[in-house]
Amino acid sequence: PGTKSVSKQIKDVLKTITPEELALFVEETSKSDRRFRNLFLASFGHLSDNQSKEFYQKQIHSILKTAAGRDGFIDWSEMKYVVNTTEAFVINAEKYFEQGNYKNAIYISSALLEEMTEAFQYGDDSNGDLGYFIDAAMEMLYKVAAVELPKEIRELLFKYCIETFKKGEFSGWDWHLGMLQIAADIADDINEAEMIIKCLDTAKGEYELEQAQFLKLDLLRKFKDEKEVEKFIAQHISNASIRRAEIEKAFQNKNFDKAIALSKNGIEIDEKDKLGLANEWYEWLLKIAQAQNDIPKIIEYARFRLFHDFRGTQDYYQILKNTVDKKEWNAFLEGIINEITPKSYWKYTELARKIYINEEWWDRLFLLLKENVSLQNIEENEKYLSKNYTPELLELYSERITNYVGKYMGRDHYQTACRYLRRMKKLGATGEVDLLIATFRKEYPKRKALLDELNRV
Repeated sequence: PGTKSVSKQIKDVLKTITPEELALFVEETSKSDRRFRNLFLASFGHLSDNQSKEFYQKQIHSILKTAAGRDGFIDWSEMKYVVNTTEAFVINAEKYFEQGNYKNAIYISSALLEEMTEAFQYGDDSNGDLGYFIDAAMEMLYKVAAVELPKEIRELLFKYCIETFKKGEFSGWDWHLGMLQIAADIADDINEAEMIIKCLDTAKGEYELEQAQFLKLDLLRKFKDEKEVEKFIAQHISNASIRRAEIEKAFQNKNFDKAIALSKNGIEIDEKDKLGLANEWYEWLLKIAQAQNDIPKIIEYARFRLFHDFRGTQDYYQILKNTVDKKEWNAFLEGIINEITPKSYWKYTELARKIYINEEWWDRLFLLLKENVSLQNIEENEKYLSKNYTPELLELYSERITNYVGKYMGRDHYQTACRYLRRMKKLGATGEVDLLIATFRKEYPKRKALLDELNRV
């Protein structure tokens, strides 16, 4: 009581000392304390008149090397120091951008990109801290590229993007190709576009090649005639990004025949080796059918997507229920159930379960549960079946809990078993639970952790 807070003490001292004394303190402390020096330069280095990418790179490099220490590796605990100290660069880059000082925003961002990319080789990024600075730097460069830049600044950024790509500074990372995206955003004439295209043509690997082709198409649209654009599209329509964009454009223009043809062609190409993409093209066929109100096709494609609900974007069950004639609905469902019944794969079991729940066919849901009994499955179906099948659920719980305790050892497993015992209690089976607990105590008297957990039920 009566003691001043640290913050108040510091404020009082700062009122007392002279600017000269404070400057001397900063100077002397910076000589002996590397971390203090790094933080000071990160916070106020932007006030220097001698700024460049290298100027900021030195400061960031010093922070990283300080954190790495003698063993040369930045471990998880030291990342906090890196983040706290380096955050000042992100803040200052944002200030420069808001002031219209795009050159310094570029210097800071490019320095962060290069140093943090290199730091992946000697730093623990399990928390995504290095990735955060990469994202912040790229976001800033994209923001700079999106404004009207003076000729000198535009050329500075364009040159940096092309040179870093050619050198392979970020090869293997997403921002390697990102450099060309930024260059494309600010490309001013056909000569610059050709420079970017020449770089794009060196892309390797399926993913990078696909992204490079899509970016090249954007440049062709911007600087070439329509004939050359259409030729490129035809040659590279197997590229999922290009196909997706062309389908979207045809759909928006209500050119449904073209959108259907592109989707069906995509299915033919991708359904064997790229099921996810094939399902996406089926999704487009469904959207087109819905736009055309083509009932038979809506049913056909919604039914297919119900069976292959991979990254589904719609409720296919509800679409079918709203579309199929009510008089035919039950027969339609029975057809689906008959088709999936011979298949034991979990996806089909879940589809049958979804049907039974939606239609409130509790007797069939209980039979399905008995065919796929597990503690988790009992719990997941309990809220649907407890009204009509409480004794049966309790019997299933009792049997599975007994097997579980006999098979698994360890406190985590005992806690799981006791959690299900509590579920039995909620269903009104206090007597059955007490009997099970007594049995477990008798059969496993040496399992101290089990006895401890049983006391808490």
